[in-house]
Amino acid sequence: MKKSRIVTAIIIAIIAVLAALIGYTIISRRQDADAPAGAAAAPNAQGSGGGQGGGGPPGGGARNAAVVRVAEIGQGTIENSVVINGDVLARNQVSIFPTVGGKLTEARFGIGDRVARGDVVAMIDPSRPGEVYSYSPVVSTVSGTVLQVPFSIGDTVTAQSALFVVGDLSSLRVETFVPERFVSSIRLGLRAQISLESIPGETFLAEIEEVSPVLEPASRTLRIQLRFIDGQGRTAADSRIKAGMFATLSLVTRTRTNVPVIPRSSVINTYGHWIVFTVDEGNIARRHELELGIENEEQFEVLSGVGLGDRIVIQGQNFLSDGDPVRIVD
Repeated sequence: MKKSRIVTAIIIAIIAVLAALIGYTIISRRQDADAPAGAAAAPNAQGSGGGQGGGGPPGGGARNAAVVRVAEIGQGTIENSVVINGDVLARNQVSIFPTVGGKLTEARFGIGDRVARGDVVAMIDPSRPGEVYSYSPVVSTVSGTVLQVPFSIGDTVTAQSALFVVGDLSSLRVETFVPERFVSSIRLGLRAQISLESIPGETFLAEIEEVSPVLEPASRTLRIQLRFIDGQGRTAADSRIKAGMFATLSLVTRTRTNVPVIPRSSVINTYGHWIVFTVDEGNIARRHELELGIENEEQFEVLSGVGLGDRIVIQGQNFLSDGDPVRIVD
């Protein structure tokens, strides 16, 4: 009985203390709410330095200027290109066939040898069991360098077996196959930059010399051949380039000159619209929606939206809004 009274007394004491704390908190909040506004603002005004023309309300000052880099829009040349792979080939590669089938008894030339038109390059024994015939010569129909010798002495060949592949190494070509979506841009004389894995860091100029009249039915691609040229468009040769090398072509499909161009990095795609920011004389950012022409990995052609001489933001534009103040840095 005595213990229960003690517990009850303790609970009552705790409730009384909590009630006193709650009451004190409520009274303090009411006093703060009823305090004069000037009394609360005075410390802030003093801390902000009254000598600078007085302290306004918090947040009442000008927005901070965004730091950006700009560049003027100028005229330039822009090219649109497609990158495809190809192979270096000898010009006029021709396969040499025997006139009869039989056993290959003699091959008079090897890979890399030079042959002339009319040279006897091999001998075929057309004999059969129980029948003996004179050897039949295989004559080269073209002049050039032997590129392939698929058969060996003793092999049995037919009249459809290509014993030698001969080509003209003095004038190499690059063969490639253009995807169907780019076919409409392909024409004779179109130029390309060619790079070779075996000659890193260098590019070679070439132009289209031959265009197939039809697409390959299986791959839906167009076969073209290009010749190596110099800067004046004359056929050029480099002894380092060999037939059979793997080539990467950057084929220029469209070229525009003396048009407004802007860096690709300056343009933002927003909900399907291309926009750019310019900076006016008061260092205020202005938003413009663009109509763009051809493009490449570095630039866009501008058809409308901004003009020559406008200062466009090329760095720092992703967080800008129309009318934002900016600070230009070099």
